[in-house]
Amino acid sequence: GYSNLVPGGYSENMVLTESMLLPVPNGLPTAHAALTEPMAVGLHAVRMARLNKTEVPLVIGCGPVGLAVIAALKQTGIGPIIAVDYSAKRRELAELMGADEIIDPNNTSPYESWKNIAKYDANGKLMPVEPFSGQSFREGVFFECVGVPGVIDQIMAGAPSKGRIVVVGVCMESDQIRPLTAINKELNLQFVLGYQPEEFAETLHNISEGNVDVAPLITSTVGLSGVAQAFEDLGDPERHAKILVDPTMSA
Repeated sequence: GYSNLVPGGYSENMVLTESMLLPVPNGLPTAHAALTEPMAVGLHAVRMARLNKTEVPLVIGCGPVGLAVIAALKQTGIGPIIAVDYSAKRRELAELMGADEIIDPNNTSPYESWKNIAKYDANGKLMPVEPFSGQSFREGVFFECVGVPGVIDQIMAGAPSKGRIVVVGVCMESDQIRPLTAINKELNLQFVLGYQPEEFAETLHNISEGNVDVAPLITSTVGLSGVAQAFEDLGDPERHAKILVDPTMSA
């Protein structure tokens, strides 16, 4: 175990597994290092998508998970990245994290917006019109980062033929999809979870090197007495992205 002296003069012991520890580089604020875990989730999702960098990605939902996916996509150099969320604050954060196109689904169809972009190749040239299937598009990869019932089915309905759907959002309830929709389009459905140890380490490195700026995601810091209220506050997407808990803070 490791013993740390904390404010107030008392000692706390915590048992840690040395093989699972990573040093926080000198100069990296601990508040930023604390964002390693959620950002690693985005990196893992993008890795599991097995991108060939010709795709046009669409990120549905710009909460912490969606923002982590956007940051990871930006690191790959893939684009343009299209981000979708009802919340103006989350759309703002999506742009800060590297999204190229920001969509408010109240006003614009995310899938029509995707088609308007994906009908052009990486050089800006219109993709060929197929004699039977019509307008062709670049490959599509759609990241589901909402995790509520119905969203997967909506994406399946909006996705183009041969589209790939990566489910990152964790839905805790029963959900329904229409398999025939996916069958007719030959869609690929990929579920992902968490991250690998090497992805965690890579994420910490990227944050420490300034390759990923996590500062905008930290919207508040509370002490232990403020944890319950923090969970309430996180329900308002216009106010918060990530709230950090600092046990040393006084009430």
